[in-house]
Amino acid sequence: MAETSPKAAGRVPVGVDPTRASIARVYDAMLNGKDNYEIDREVKRALLATAPELETIARDNRQWLIRVTRFLAGTIELGQIIDCGAGLPGAENTHEAASRVSSDVHVYYVDNDPLVAVHGRALLEGSDRTYFLEADLTKPDEVFAAAAEAGFDRGEPAGLMQVSTLHHVHDDLGPVEIMQRYIDQLPSGSYVAITHFFDPEDGGPLSALAGRLQEIMVSGPMGSGCFRTRSEIAAMFDGLEFVQPGLTVLPDWWPDAPGAGELLDVQRLLIGGLGRKP
Repeated sequence: MAETSPKAAGRVPVGVDPTRASIARVYDAMLNGKDNYEIDREVKRALLATAPELETIARDNRQWLIRVTRFLAGTIELGQIIDCGAGLPGAENTHEAASRVSSDVHVYYVDNDPLVAVHGRALLEGSDRTYFLEADLTKPDEVFAAAAEAGFDRGEPAGLMQVSTLHHVHDDLGPVEIMQRYIDQLPSGSYVAITHFFDPEDGGPLSALAGRLQEIMVSGPMGSGCFRTRSEIAAMFDGLEFVQPGLTVLPDWWPDAPGAGELLDVQRLLIGGLGRKP
């Protein structure tokens, strides 16, 4: 890959450390984006050396986010969505997917990565319904306060997205408890979308692969990436009613077209679901 745009331009945004891997930039590298540094590509190469098809689940994740956004904005007709850990701009972002089915959806992006903030502020310039919140997604009170200040209506149903974020939240921070605080503060009729790295813990080759990938992520420059069990992930939806087909591999959740065949092993290591608050 050619030099990334920030380095090629000779500029590094304030607060960005190009010698330390960033979750957002590694994900950007997995999508073959241009907003990453050599340290991020080092993580990507290590992961691909273990699972050469790993880029597939990055694409699955993006396509799932787009389908869920269309469901929330079009089918359910929600007027506001909070996208936590929004990351760097992709081929189609949440506000763009929402605008394809509704002209009146307000999207609140949440991230505290300095490079993501640069792009987030740029998003603000092009839309009066898109907002960027510099907040820590592990602190729900902080997120809701920042969203309310930007115009989020806490009395109206909303969509909350945690797409490939919670597997980067360490156990000692209590990801289940964090999600419970989010759910408790959402009004009835709201929806929560989560995708998460999955470990079947069945002693088989898939579980072994999950363990190897977790070791690379946790012990390497990125420092996080936990593969959790189905029950651990399901606990993050406590108090919600699953939208069918429930917690499943991403290609099987409201696919745009019939399946293209047998899933790759790595595609079985990322699952997601959408839950509704009664």
